[in-house]
Amino acid sequence: MEIVWYGHSCFRLRTRGAAAVTDPCAKQVGYNIPRLRADMVTVSSEHQDYCNLSLVQGSPVVINGPGEYEVKGIFITGIAARMKKKDAQIQRNTIYVFDFDALTICHLGSIDHVPSQAQIQALADIDVLLIPVGAATTINANQAAEMIGLIQPKIVIPMHYGTKAINLRLDPLGRFLKEMGLPADTSPRDSLEITHNDLPAETQVIVLNYRE
Repeated sequence: MEIVWYGHSCFRLRTRGAAAVTDPCAKQVGYNIPRLRADMVTVSSEHQDYCNLSLVQGSPVVINGPGEYEVKGIFITGIAARMKKKDAQIQRNTIYVFDFDALTICHLGSIDHVPSQAQIQALADIDVLLIPVGAATTINANQAAEMIGLIQPKIVIPMHYGTKAINLRLDPLGRFLKEMGLPADTSPRDSLEITHNDLPAETQVIVLNYRE
């Protein structure tokens, strides 16, 4: 499994047999995302920052909302997560859980609150958690750390935070790293290649560079 971050909450998850793209964002967000080829694309919100489908080539299956799906042997579960902020520009959010090449990957979309214990139980046995940490329209660093403690994934990849490229006012990554007890200069990777056998025994935070 290869995981590449293209900025904001857009990732490509790829194995030999299939590829998925999550939340392709609009150009005005600030990232220079190339056209991506995929078999499926998930949309956590219909806000333009998360559903620029024109970026994805290859006639992908578009998954847009709660439900159970199967594409090329990959099982995807969409879980509704109602937004709670009263001034939220985003009215709804869908969490996606991928059963992908013997790995379970959870993309939290633009979640803006810590879910209830019952909702957390639906996210059991997550191997890789893609979690927003930049506040504004999503959870902040403190809430992200709380969710990680509740879900206890093997690997955490932060997303949806302030970078040099982004045109939105979001908290920087450093706040989240400090909350997790990690140094601000934690070295990022260009991508993550992982198998089930590579998973660490304890939760590990991996920072990715955004791909251009």
